Amino acid sequence: MGSPWQRHGLDSALAAALPELIALRRHIHAHPELSGNEHQTAALVAGELRGLGWRVREGVGRTGVLAELGPEGPGVPLVALRVDMDALPVEERSGVPFASVHQGLMHACGHDIHTVVGLGVARLLAPLADQLTARVRLLVQPAEETAQGAAWMLADGAMDGVEALFGVHVFPSLPVGSIGVRNGSLTAAAGELEVEVLGEGGHGARPHQSTDAIWIAARVVSGLQEAISRRLDALHPVVVSFGRIEGGKAFNVIADHVRLLGTVRCLDLDLHAQLPGWIEETVQALCVGHGGEARVRYRCISPPVHNDPALTELVAEAGVELLGRANVRWLEQPSLGAEDFAELQRDTPGTMFRLGVAGPEGCTPLHSNSFAPHEDCLAVGVQVLTLSLLRWIEARAGQPDGAGSRP
Repeated sequence: MGSPWQRHGLDSALAAALPELIALRRHIHAHPELSGNEHQTAALVAGELRGLGWRVREGVGRTGVLAELGPEGPGVPLVALRVDMDALPVEERSGVPFASVHQGLMHACGHDIHTVVGLGVARLLAPLADQLTARVRLLVQPAEETAQGAAWMLADGAMDGVEALFGVHVFPSLPVGSIGVRNGSLTAAAGELEVEVLGEGGHGARPHQSTDAIWIAARVVSGLQEAISRRLDALHPVVVSFGRIEGGKAFNVIADHVRLLGTVRCLDLDLHAQLPGWIEETVQALCVGHGGEARVRYRCISPPVHNDPALTELVAEAGVELLGRANVRWLEQPSLGAEDFAELQRDTPGTMFRLGVAGPEGCTPLHSNSFAPHEDCLAVGVQVLTLSLLRWIEARAGQPDGAGSRP
């Protein structure tokens, strides 16, 4: 029968679609919207999908979009593709002619790429709707950057009935034209940490008559790092990074209150479950030992993304066929970054791959104000995901009902 990519003539379909996909990506990039406020982006996406003949629901997960293509009814296999669409509060300095028109907002994590890759897959699959033996669901998710959107969509039933889930994320460490795949852990579990350090104010000239909350907070920041290296197993890495410190009111007044905000990352799930208690104990000991008090709050943001081996192999095989074996990289190490794609995997096998976006001169890191992925990555993402979905559908068609999602 040959490859579904060749059989359906998708090379020419992609070539015809690319100019419009690039224009869409540039429009979305120029008009970024923050997490939970993706109203215009969602409306644009919904309109594009309706025009392609997909069945569309808006407002799924607040500002999310859910669209389906293919046969309906009981017993029809269901596979899903998830992409995200929110931007970051970053002032763009990329220098591209289609830079953000909104001051202080930027697509610095490539979600504009992800959204349009999803629309590209939708465009290639639309003419095949009558030939599909399974239903395809596209989830265009809001609020990934705040790790809320996946849970919002779950609560609205976005994963109901889904047997297998695919996802993609841009990756500046890989050259454009290549993808990265990995079985098992792809990203870390993540938590949000807030520490309030309480002391007693006084005159800056007489610190011995007060309890300096800034000095104690400094001990908390350094002491946690030291404790990680001496009280936790070095074979199970933990990263604690404080990104915000608030405290003090005047240059000559000892501060009585400091607030620290940070993030915690860990690959080991058992250790991650123990971290809130361990951090509380360590911070309290540091503060009390220096004469102060502490209030510690910890919020689990997301579990780790865990890639299903069979689905990952399917993506890798699609990549080899389309890109060549040399351009499919098996990643040795997971990332300590977090992705709420993991929330959608709680009851469904899934896999996410890395999409190379570095041009000849490289690419700055994610969340950088100069992040500028090479646009050739759009075609690569559309190709690999379209073929992966079609191969999953063909493999699933050969299985008895209830045989599971593995191809």
